[in-house]
Amino acid sequence: MDLTILALPVFALLMLAEAIITAVRGQEAYEWRDFGASMSQLAMNIVIRFGFNALIIGLHFYLYQHRFFELGHGPLQWLFTLLVLDFMFYWYHRASHRIRFLWCAHVVHHSSERMNFGTALRQSPTGPLTRALFYWPLPLLGFDPLVIASAGAIATIYGFWTHTEMVKKLWTPVEYLFVTPSHHRAHHGSNPEYIDKNYANMLIVWDRLFGTFVEEKAAVQYGLINNIGTYNPLRIAFNEWVKLFVSSVRADSMVSALMLWLHPPGWRQDKPIMKEALK
Repeated sequence: MDLTILALPVFALLMLAEAIITAVRGQEAYEWRDFGASMSQLAMNIVIRFGFNALIIGLHFYLYQHRFFELGHGPLQWLFTLLVLDFMFYWYHRASHRIRFLWCAHVVHHSSERMNFGTALRQSPTGPLTRALFYWPLPLLGFDPLVIASAGAIATIYGFWTHTEMVKKLWTPVEYLFVTPSHHRAHHGSNPEYIDKNYANMLIVWDRLFGTFVEEKAAVQYGLINNIGTYNPLRIAFNEWVKLFVSSVRADSMVSALMLWLHPPGWRQDKPIMKEALK
């Protein structure tokens, strides 16, 4: 059983509490059409995961039978797996902002112009397909597929609480080591200083180590620089994919079409350094 699915009732209670508290304060974190759009993406994502996760688990168990290393079992191995998954997520997330076909899936999560717990659940239906490209080597390296699944679920659940404006900056040592709502608010910003920053999920030390950390200072403008301007679930989920396929068909060569898939969003052969906003 996917632990993130089991956590949905808790998420629902937290979203209700956030909506009530912010409304009482006159902030109103939720706009209900936007919230409905987020839930539509979650619903499609869950459907895909139910069908796809069985294939991924099967592949992981197959690869695990041919593992190169024996990592053992127990609490330390579980914690080590969680640490490795967090490190892997940093690079997967970073690649999802810098490689266009990965961005086509990830853009869904950034398409909301609000920051609330509902935005945390705005997950692309094509996200499980791109995520699998990064994690399949782990069973070959000796990581138990069941431990990968459980630790990965805990990491995903951790990421939920960072999507809120109710929690301001925390104690300095916490802000230095862990991803907090302040860090993740900046990640969702379309402000120039926030673009391509704070990719980490649990440990912000990855961003500090690899030069992608930024502190939240200016008020955050959420969403995309060129917002999609719709609450239509299918357009939110597939608009970027359609644009990529159309651009590929119109490309002047197979190489140009391939470059469209592998270069950052906004890349064009005639203007190779042009870059559109990635948030």
